[in-house]
Amino acid sequence: MASILKNLRLAADPRRLRILLLVEREELSVAELQEILGMGQSRISTHLAQLKQAGLVEDRRHGKSILYRLKPPRGEGSKVFSQFMKLLRDAAAEIPEAADDSEALRLALRRRQDKMRAYFDELAGKFGRRYVPGRSWKGLAETLLALMPPMIVADLGAGEGTFSQLLARRAKKVIAIDNSEKMIEYGTDLARKHGIKNLEYRKGDIEAAPIKDAVVDLAFFSQALHHAQHPGRAVQEASRILKPGGRIVILDLVRHNYEEARELYADLWLGFTEVEVSRFLHDAGFKKIETSVVHVEEEAPHFETLLAVAEK
Repeated sequence: MASILKNLRLAADPRRLRILLLVEREELSVAELQEILGMGQSRISTHLAQLKQAGLVEDRRHGKSILYRLKPPRGEGSKVFSQFMKLLRDAAAEIPEAADDSEALRLALRRRQDKMRAYFDELAGKFGRRYVPGRSWKGLAETLLALMPPMIVADLGAGEGTFSQLLARRAKKVIAIDNSEKMIEYGTDLARKHGIKNLEYRKGDIEAAPIKDAVVDLAFFSQALHHAQHPGRAVQEASRILKPGGRIVILDLVRHNYEEARELYADLWLGFTEVEVSRFLHDAGFKKIETSVVHVEEEAPHFETLLAVAEK
């Protein structure tokens, strides 16, 4: 930290203190901070500018918004910074308004999810008749080649379960997870109609899958990871539900610059590099990590599909 005394003075303002504690927990936009804190945009922007200038927060562009997060120092300053943040958390007990910040943050993040869920509710039953970037038969075929004989499979972020139904033909059991009620209803009806009895749909988030620890042989993400608030956390959740020796397969978009995807497809992330996906897997404890680009679309914006396979 550049100056402990200077940063203590800066954080002594209750509003800046609350902002620091919020962005420590989650990346937030000015609009979301407005909603949580009940302050005007210009005032919040001023506070953020001061915190950024002091090196306490950093930002990144996310579509039309700028997201702010805490910027902890590396190296020798990290221990001092941890003590600094602990002091702020203790001081927050003296600010009456701060007691409601956790609940307000939870509601703001839920509204984020609701916006994305509304998009998928609208699409329920339309997949296959409407274009979705990265969803290619070649990519799916590459994934099928990576599968082992009959096993218990978790399709995380399954949508209506197109791939779940394909897997169910060979799998011992498939558990399809999605956070859209309508997707779950549609997929369940479709499986019942086709007489698929070893496919179970469950409503839930891929960052907190409603599956017990170590019961799954294969965890699968098909164009789902870029919809996760925290992709690394979703990969860690896949590790939790996998048996020792179980495998994870990720099909997702390679990092691109097609910003319109955020509005058109409710994408939270514009794909990932192979290095990023490898890091997610490594941090979650996976080994034998393999990544490759398995498909490049011919039409603009030329989306590329990334395949990653690893073992727990």
